Amino acid sequence: MATPRKLEVVNPVPADIDIAQSVDPLPIAAIAQDLGLSAAEFQLYGPCKAKVLLSVRDRLKGAPDGFYVVVGGITPTPLGEGKSTTTVGLGQALGAHLGRKVVTCLRQPSQGPTFGIKGGAAGGGYSQVIPMEEFNLHLTGDIHAITAANNLLAAAIDARIFHEATQSDKALFNRLCPANFYGKRAFAKVMLGRLKRVGIEKTDPNQLTPEEVKKFARLDIDPETITWRRVMDVNDRFLRKVTIGQGSEEKGMTRETGFDISVASEIMAVLALTTSLADMRERLGKMVIGSSRAGDPVTADDLGLGGALTVLMKDAIHPTLMQTLEGTPVFVHAGPFANIAHGNSSIVADQIALKLVGSEGFVVTEAGFGADIGTEKFFNIKCRYSGLTPQCAIIVATVRALKMHGGGPEVVAGKPLDLAYKSENVELVRAGCGNLVKHIENTRAYGVNVIVAINMFSTDTEAELGAVKSAALDAGAFDAVVCTHYAHGGEGVELGYAVQRACERHSAPLKFLYPREISIKEKIALIAKSYGADGVEYSPEAEKKIEIYSRQGFSNLPICVAKTQYSFSHQPERKGVPKGFVLPIRDIRASVGAGFIYPLVGTMSTMPGLPTRPCFYDIDLDLATGKVLGLS
Repeated sequence: MATPRKLEVVNPVPADIDIAQSVDPLPIAAIAQDLGLSAAEFQLYGPCKAKVLLSVRDRLKGAPDGFYVVVGGITPTPLGEGKSTTTVGLGQALGAHLGRKVVTCLRQPSQGPTFGIKGGAAGGGYSQVIPMEEFNLHLTGDIHAITAANNLLAAAIDARIFHEATQSDKALFNRLCPANFYGKRAFAKVMLGRLKRVGIEKTDPNQLTPEEVKKFARLDIDPETITWRRVMDVNDRFLRKVTIGQGSEEKGMTRETGFDISVASEIMAVLALTTSLADMRERLGKMVIGSSRAGDPVTADDLGLGGALTVLMKDAIHPTLMQTLEGTPVFVHAGPFANIAHGNSSIVADQIALKLVGSEGFVVTEAGFGADIGTEKFFNIKCRYSGLTPQCAIIVATVRALKMHGGGPEVVAGKPLDLAYKSENVELVRAGCGNLVKHIENTRAYGVNVIVAINMFSTDTEAELGAVKSAALDAGAFDAVVCTHYAHGGEGVELGYAVQRACERHSAPLKFLYPREISIKEKIALIAKSYGADGVEYSPEAEKKIEIYSRQGFSNLPICVAKTQYSFSHQPERKGVPKGFVLPIRDIRASVGAGFIYPLVGTMSTMPGLPTRPCFYDIDLDLATGKVLGLS
């Protein structure tokens, strides 16, 4: 790469926003050109970010891939364990200090946590993506595009129910297929797929019989089965359940529904798992919004909307290029909810990056939450669709989290840490290392070399760090490395060296946890076993959904379990390695377009709420300089 930017590291470490704004970003065009992109293969969005076009992947189709590294973590505290910081710091170490070509791939953060309780997700300290304020706010508008597309589909669902309720079959058909200026009628392109799905081979609207007219025109959506909800990229708990259709012109056609946060939309998961524009068009059209009263799935294409959704998403499919504090390239793309979706950045970003770095380079991609959620879904869903094989998986651990898993006091966001987390207690650390060992065992089963990255805090002692390292190596980790990326950026190169060795010595094939062909229940059982569960129990609603989805032909989809990130079990208070529990499946839903079935374990909120004291209290604008203040 070009000459790396030298960081002026200060101790104690200043606030993230102060560090981010103390560095002038390199022109993003220079970053793009250094990666090997031609001027025709990226589009500038101002001086600091650009969209990388999918055409570069086509140009490099025959080129070898680089080494592929995924970063997960142990079961976290509510404060997070520095997974993004480690991911960014590793990219800086490899690119700015070890001279290897590297691309770091991250999810785009939602504005919900940015303005809510968690803050942004650009890394931290001296391992960040910049400009921080652009990364954490609108970026290039991908989440806005998802919001618009999602809500267009929601509007179409209720409009169709309304119009079907107020029109005869003939009137409905005539409005769906009107005559043009010359008196001729034709089906829209998207309607041809609908005809095929209902078994009608005719393509001339004038030739349909009354029975065929009804079969084609009436979706007959059962309102009780609708799973599609409206979205917005803001935490608003009072929209979790709403009643729509209360206007006088809607003639009393009210329906209870709700809002999700935008990143929980299936369209976000589609963006993350798509492999091309054509694939995205197919996935968007296949999204199932509910069932007809006859029990048949109703899709976005049945509503005539797949093409329009693709138009709204046509720019969002291209990854956004940014940079770290030390000038190494970052692809920011997609940000699927890490509970109900798979919590990983996009396939296309990883594919493009692997071609650009070449056979000796590295792509470092992050998986959301602990390895039981993010890394498991990375392998069994993302790698299954991408066809990519990682050589190395990193598990980020902290002394703080391991003390919690060993029986330490509760860790609560927004409250001061107990003294137990600030003073040496090696036995408490050792007691909690079972959680780390379980994650190592699970991750090694996929056939990758596992490295434990111990994210060091200033209160950690050598004895505590040594206990973690010993437990990791005894559990079969390839290596365990103490990391100081928060305080030193990429200068802490030990993890980079370990990753190089792990990738170069990898030779095992990728192993999935389950084959797609087995039943929904069999796949869930294998995932539950990986958590340590003794078995699985299903609510009557879940049993009913399994029967429906199996009958509708969706049983071969991968499984994306929606559960708490704070425990291997379904109960967040059960730390360490819980035993003797049965995993309760209260409901099951299908993201058919994205390509997975997601069982709901416990109560999962898809619309976060604002705390008493949200982050937005600190966010403001310096009117003299135009700088954003208070982002965290």
